[in-house]
Amino acid sequence: MSPRIGLNKEAVLEAAAFLADEEGIHEVTLASLSKRLNVKSPSLYNHIKGLNDLRKELALYGLTILYENMASAVQGAEEDQAVSRMAHAYVTFAKNRPGLYEATFIAMPDEDERLDEAGDRILALVLSVLKDYHLDNDSAIHAVRGLRSIMHGFATLRQHDAFGLPYDVEESFDLTIRAFLKGIAIYQTE
Repeated sequence: MSPRIGLNKEAVLEAAAFLADEEGIHEVTLASLSKRLNVKSPSLYNHIKGLNDLRKELALYGLTILYENMASAVQGAEEDQAVSRMAHAYVTFAKNRPGLYEATFIAMPDEDERLDEAGDRILALVLSVLKDYHLDNDSAIHAVRGLRSIMHGFATLRQHDAFGLPYDVEESFDLTIRAFLKGIAIYQTE
């Protein structure tokens, strides 16, 4: 079966990503994707190897976009401003692309080196932003974990409408990032 004209791997991934954003990552199946693209399911095999491959490709696609958003956000910024911009880029990505964000966390049955590399790029970016705080390597890794926990926590709670109190969520997030940064500053001087 020859590929449909105009259909390529990028178009398949974009359609799958938007389907995930609209319906949730677990609703992305070869049947739902082929319906969205108005093709028969076997046509998808010209571009992907199956559902597991599609999920890996979506995870890679999501990590790539997340990295680009975070890297763009820190351009021209340093220290607290860079961390704040990067954190906002992270939660904004999760808010605007909820299914694609969720795709970045789906465990893959067989490891893919490209996913490790994409994750390592994000880690390297965060570490490069945190280098201004002069943390030793172990402390920097702990700081990355703490920051990721804050960002993912806010992103996940927002996705599930779990911020029910009548307070500005952005203000809460800013306050939490500032507290994190003050903590790093204190830790740095100990």
